[in-house]
Amino acid sequence: MLAFSTQTLTCKNLQEYLRSLPKDTLDRLYRHPATCLAVFRELPELSRQFILRLLFVTKPISQVLLATWIPQHEPGRDLGDIASEHRQGTQVLLDMYIWQEVKDHQGNMAIKLNNTFRENLKVAVLGGGKPWTMSAALDPDPHQRDIEFLDKYAMDRWESVLQFLVQPGQGQTAISRDAMLTLLHAGLIESSDESDNMQITSSGFQFLLLDTASQVWFFILKYLETVTERGLSLVSCLTFLFKLSFSTLGKDYSMEGMDNELLTFLQHLREFGLVYLRKRISGRFYPTRLALNITAGQNKGTIDAHKHGYLVIETNYRIYAYTVSELQIALLSIFSDIEGRFPNMVVASISRSSVRRALLKGIGAEQITSFLRQHCHPQMFKNSPVVPRTVADQIKLWELERERLEFSEGVLYKDFMSVHDFSLLSNFASSKGVLIYSDEKQRTMVVTKKGHPAIKLFWKEAQTNHKENADLCHTVLGEWDNVSFFQRENNSNSLDQDPFTINKYRFDIIFTLSHYESFIIFAYVTSVNVPLP
Repeated sequence: MLAFSTQTLTCKNLQEYLRSLPKDTLDRLYRHPATCLAVFRELPELSRQFILRLLFVTKPISQVLLATWIPQHEPGRDLGDIASEHRQGTQVLLDMYIWQEVKDHQGNMAIKLNNTFRENLKVAVLGGGKPWTMSAALDPDPHQRDIEFLDKYAMDRWESVLQFLVQPGQGQTAISRDAMLTLLHAGLIESSDESDNMQITSSGFQFLLLDTASQVWFFILKYLETVTERGLSLVSCLTFLFKLSFSTLGKDYSMEGMDNELLTFLQHLREFGLVYLRKRISGRFYPTRLALNITAGQNKGTIDAHKHGYLVIETNYRIYAYTVSELQIALLSIFSDIEGRFPNMVVASISRSSVRRALLKGIGAEQITSFLRQHCHPQMFKNSPVVPRTVADQIKLWELERERLEFSEGVLYKDFMSVHDFSLLSNFASSKGVLIYSDEKQRTMVVTKKGHPAIKLFWKEAQTNHKENADLCHTVLGEWDNVSFFQRENNSNSLDQDPFTINKYRFDIIFTLSHYESFIIFAYVTSVNVPLP
């Protein structure tokens, strides 16, 4: 059977990403104040309170005392929720190796803050330490760039990546090879088997409908997974990204003191639109808004806030897009039908077939509705809700149509010789939790593909046991025949005079051997203990 489900694109936040890194990598990251401050501000509120209480404490703190550091009980709040929040706050710090479990002088379990993290966070909060790499003084830039220029540059660069993703077969020189390799590694595009042509994947369509900040963060995470293959240091790249997140938009920073690895990484960030670099020999660069928001999970909406919406949505499922951007038109055509194009406007309509076309590519109804809401014209925000409820509900209903049937891949068993064989196999499959469908009248059953090898092995063993039982049955019946023949030869009347008894015993033995294997030994003993003259 064909599986009907599609893979959902998932994007880790900074906290989840750092928890997936090995301990030695995190230890090297915590040697930099910028990293410690960036990690600290992304922690849950209760976790931040724990760190601040232990920031100037060098001795281990007992877990009994730690258990008393709970949020203030608010009226109507469940105590179970408070306990769950406390466990989550402590577990995050353990997983990220910010603190560790030790034993105090009495041998009791205690908590101690990571010394490296403590010292560098104190430097970030209180000041001091060595100057950051990009903090060298610079002369005034004769080619000063303002914020408006940097925003336009960043979005032009990033939209070139998205444009390539929408139409991978066209304009391959518009993005760098590093960006193309990152898209391939992320599974957003794939290469056909017989040629070098690229085509977008289901994950790629889902990626296109994310907000800009989530797109950039997902892309950078996938890029970081490949930095070691490019001869770069993961710790150096992450540390530089954290420093960029604390920079000021519109201010230029020095490239003095950067090694070749950082210069190469800076060049890649330039290609992705995270920094503006006029010339490599200029010795200065400008961070863009994409870089400033890359680790600020609470302020991710600030990137798209500076973009004006262009969609007007009517309750009759018609969309008016006031844009001339080929990228925006291509994104709109993913889940709608383009009906007409004008010099500064495109008319499209949402239909059942266009939504189903998007659903087959792995895009959900919530993603479509979210995309429409994010790109609505400012006039649409005067309405409540912004996207007409008729349109949003209908898109959701069209998605639910595909969920009325659930397809599972399985193996069909049929043509059983007896009801007993069917029941034996069906009960075993049910006990293992691999039975999908069973029909006793038709003697048909379906099991999961993963459970098929176990069912097959069980059936072979059952057939082998059945053959051994049949051979034993023939042996027992042979004993009865020998007894009857022996008594006839010796003119005995004990059994030969009552052939019905022999037939009755013979039937009981066959029945016992076929259906009650636990009585085989008993039946066999009965057959050999026949009274003889």
